Amino acid sequence: MLDLVPIQAKSLGDYGSVIGDDRVARIRAAAEPLRDARVLHLNATAFGGGVAEILATLVPLMRDVGVQAEWRVIHGDDSFFKVTKSFHNALQGMPIAWTAEMWQTWMQFSELNANLFDGEYDFVVAHDPQTAGMLSYLSERGVVDPGRWTWRCHIDLTEAQPEVWDFLRPFVQLHGAIVFTMPQFVREDLNLERVAIIPPSIDPLSSKNVDLDSAGVTQILERYGVDPKRPIITQVSRFDPWKDPLGVIDVYREVKSEFPDVQLVMVASMAHDDPEGWSYYERTARHAGEDEDIHLLSNLQGVGNWEVNAFQRASDVVIQKSLREGFGLVVAEALWKGRPVVAGAVGGIPLQVLDGQTGFLVNSVEDCADRVIELLRSPSAADQMGESGREHVRRWFLLPRNLEDYLSLFKKLAHGTAACSVPPMSIDVDNVHSEPLPRSRYLLDSMSRAG
Repeated sequence: MLDLVPIQAKSLGDYGSVIGDDRVARIRAAAEPLRDARVLHLNATAFGGGVAEILATLVPLMRDVGVQAEWRVIHGDDSFFKVTKSFHNALQGMPIAWTAEMWQTWMQFSELNANLFDGEYDFVVAHDPQTAGMLSYLSERGVVDPGRWTWRCHIDLTEAQPEVWDFLRPFVQLHGAIVFTMPQFVREDLNLERVAIIPPSIDPLSSKNVDLDSAGVTQILERYGVDPKRPIITQVSRFDPWKDPLGVIDVYREVKSEFPDVQLVMVASMAHDDPEGWSYYERTARHAGEDEDIHLLSNLQGVGNWEVNAFQRASDVVIQKSLREGFGLVVAEALWKGRPVVAGAVGGIPLQVLDGQTGFLVNSVEDCADRVIELLRSPSAADQMGESGREHVRRWFLLPRNLEDYLSLFKKLAHGTAACSVPPMSIDVDNVHSEPLPRSRYLLDSMSRAG
């Protein structure tokens, strides 16, 4: 069987102090028609990355409202994860030389994981390209209902390499629903009647996001050699070309010319399904050189959720200088802690960073450095942006909303209706962007459940 991920119990009622008891009651009522429904979430790793973080809370909350939810992880070796990392990069627009051996590896492990699939479920959510091929083998055998399967794409497909997308699309189209983070990511060559929009979200009560006292924050910083009395800028992300770690160091160096005492903290989680992370860590370390004010940290040095929490809270400015980004949970995390974010104007980041309100959107090293300097020069303006960002996240990007969206989707699938007839999107994108986004004729926004 596929590996079952153990989870800790959580109660939706605990979130009442954050989202309001009325909203908690509304979500529980919405879950009643799905009581005892069997739900499976499938992904590639139990730790490291935003998908695992979401599932660690989403699955136990589903259980708490009466859904029999499970989380299982597919199997793969280094060759498979190298291929799926290339898959990921190609779908985000990086030119990749594809070979027949790469396709064969992906298909081989898709079949292997389909053979390991066991159990009966009312709904299955398969996350990202690593899992997209399983349904093809299972549906051929007639052992599952494809209409109850959902493919959840967490990445930006707008610049997808045509050869790679053309290969993947038939596998995606087999699913009864296809979920994206925002309308702009949706491919027009999909069956649009099956498309729904569910933006990701963070857990405000997790160890990464819960309030910390100042003494605890200071203790963590000092443990890793970071001076809490000097300015700190932080980026939390994998060592990945799309996160532009080399560009982050270039930003820091420009900022340091104005603020010589500034420190840079770069925190990453090294996941087993990301072999490319090691090579980019080495490149980043070489680019940092012998600068003692650049701190490259990861889970391998004992940096976990509590430490990330502390570094984000202690930061004067948080950076997310992504070149491509599906969403970027770390942006919402930093905003939730009341810190302004200077981030690349890509992917799902503009849903979170409202330019000039909760931070700044940038498109270059120079622009990023200028905005960081601006915030360091005006701490009161930075604090005001951070406060606006926290309220923005409270309204739109907390996990109970994500739970509510999935419940809505499952009810539509249970009734055999098109996934996007009433898509589970709570965000009016016109109201969270400084410039309105184009509306799509097949994706309707709903404010009816805004908290």
